[in-house]
Amino acid sequence: MREVLGELAAIRQRDGSAALATVVRTWRSAPRPAGASMLVTDEGEAVGSVSGGCVEGALFELGQEVLADGVPRFETYGVSDDDAFAVGLTCGGILEVFVERVDGQTWPELEGVERSIAREEPVAVATIVRGPHFVGRHLVVRPDHTEGSLGTDRLDDTVREDAIGMLAAGRTGFLHYGPEGERLGEGLDVFVASHAPPAQMFVFGAIDFSAALVRVGKLLGYRVTVCDARPVFATRKRFPDADEVVVDWPHRWLEQQHVDSRTVIAVLTHDPKFDVPALTLALRTDAGYVGAMGSRRTHEDRLVRLREAGLTEAELARLHSPIGLDLGARTPEETAISIAAEIVQARWGGTGQHLATTEGPIHPGAAR
Repeated sequence: MREVLGELAAIRQRDGSAALATVVRTWRSAPRPAGASMLVTDEGEAVGSVSGGCVEGALFELGQEVLADGVPRFETYGVSDDDAFAVGLTCGGILEVFVERVDGQTWPELEGVERSIAREEPVAVATIVRGPHFVGRHLVVRPDHTEGSLGTDRLDDTVREDAIGMLAAGRTGFLHYGPEGERLGEGLDVFVASHAPPAQMFVFGAIDFSAALVRVGKLLGYRVTVCDARPVFATRKRFPDADEVVVDWPHRWLEQQHVDSRTVIAVLTHDPKFDVPALTLALRTDAGYVGAMGSRRTHEDRLVRLREAGLTEAELARLHSPIGLDLGARTPEETAISIAAEIVQARWGGTGQHLATTEGPIHPGAAR
């Protein structure tokens, strides 16, 4: 939606209308990702692109139909390799597109969504794109509240819990439910478009455990940076899955970064000359999680050094050390899973207990 925001705002200001076509799912090498949008305006203009030119003509006609009757459409398009090559693309693919009429009456919350996206405030839009009822309904999900409704309180609550998780990870995608929002049901498809940059994970220390944590961090949706002052270890060859590999002192590099409540900082350096300066700074940021690897003896020594560096007990209480949950991990990969489990627990406030021994909803706030 971001690419058509300006035109959407202009249409809203003149009390006009448009058909908004959004890619909701793709297969193979589709030209545009889920979330790509195109507008067909009430003045006969097309704005944006969903396929790089392969299906825009058909979508323009479909958009005019939606503008005329106001009935949303869900369509699947197959882009052949030959057709894709003809418009300058290297390969084809399959994409599903949802087309809906947008104006001040059909989506009154749109203005607030536009404003949040422009301000880079995290916001997700959940839309029922296929199902027996409520197709085209929207639920706007923010970290602390929602706007609009998908039709029932149960459905709103269930989708809100799932969409908040997707928003925190910066993910866009499909959710499937039963007709009334049952998690194990089917027949109701909800597309969640998250408008937020991916949360960041900073991994300090270029060791084997870091390489495993990078892979798990990417699986969780983080943008992962590895930082180490030793150029012989901090290399792209050793960390091919990282978004960025930085050769610098961790604390010096951290001083230049934007850190928010979604940021994860994992200090795996095992060396006081790296650990203490990095943790001294990290524990005074807004990071949602700060963890440090080491034995219990290393942890106790580290606490002494951090107190000598001036950290308060409240600041030290934020430190997850020794890092991770007690899963009995041995290998770097198992240790990365234990760290990831603690990160998830810290984010959502879980107990870390076996679900088989607990009662109540598995997902807080959701129906059983």
